[in-house]
Amino acid sequence: MSSHRLSRKGRYIALATTGVVVVAGAGIAAQTTMAATAWPAQKTYTGRAFDACTAPSLSAMKAWNTGFYGAAAVYIGGKNRGCAQPSLTKSWVKSVSATGWKLIPLYVGAQPPCQKSSNPERFTASTAASLGASNGKDAVAKASALGMKAGSAVYLDMEPYDITDKACNDAVLTYVRSFTKTLRNATYRGGFYGFSSSSAKAVATATNKTDLPGNLWYALWDKKNTTTTDWPWNPSQFTGHSRAHQYMVNSKEKRGGYTITVDRNAWDAPVAIIG
Repeated sequence: MSSHRLSRKGRYIALATTGVVVVAGAGIAAQTTMAATAWPAQKTYTGRAFDACTAPSLSAMKAWNTGFYGAAAVYIGGKNRGCAQPSLTKSWVKSVSATGWKLIPLYVGAQPPCQKSSNPERFTASTAASLGASNGKDAVAKASALGMKAGSAVYLDMEPYDITDKACNDAVLTYVRSFTKTLRNATYRGGFYGFSSSSAKAVATATNKTDLPGNLWYALWDKKNTTTTDWPWNPSQFTGHSRAHQYMVNSKEKRGGYTITVDRNAWDAPVAIIG
């Protein structure tokens, strides 16, 4: 991500309208399985996306609803979330959804012990499992309070770290598994945002896939609006509407009189179910 990513200041995402489909099983395959009948049908969005560190006002979202983007990522919680969210309420979620936007919940959880940053919440090898569980419970509570129903995907934000540090990487995977398992137990789909060179790579290349998230959002700033031609790993992974690609950052754009600096994404993965 760009240099402001650790504080999450200035982030924006929107999804270009290509369509929304509802499918039943996608995005769960990499996780420990659950009875299919226990899960609401997945809501999938395919198109371009933008994310904003601070959720834009309702008037800005209406102005930006031009068809170029069709969804927006919003930071629903986490102690490492970098910006205040004065607009992000249950009423805002309902109103934005009613205008046609799809929403992507993003949770900035605890970060790795070997990460070079000043984030206020970190885990260690001994706290990774417990913090993953408590963060997962908080993410579910935050999503539910915003009207994002069971069956929604929640994306865990993990910033860059040294994946060659085995102890650190093992702690990360322990944390991610605990977070994702907690989501799954509450019938929320697990998603993960990370970098193709580090955090996303750790999840994609892990030998043991148990309890890892079933949806992967990878940062690779090659300016290519695709989730296939530049996919860095085994092409059989994260298929069936389970990929998103952050391909451009810090793009200052103006629509309907509102200027927002956004990061662009190619999206083909689950979003929130609003109710």
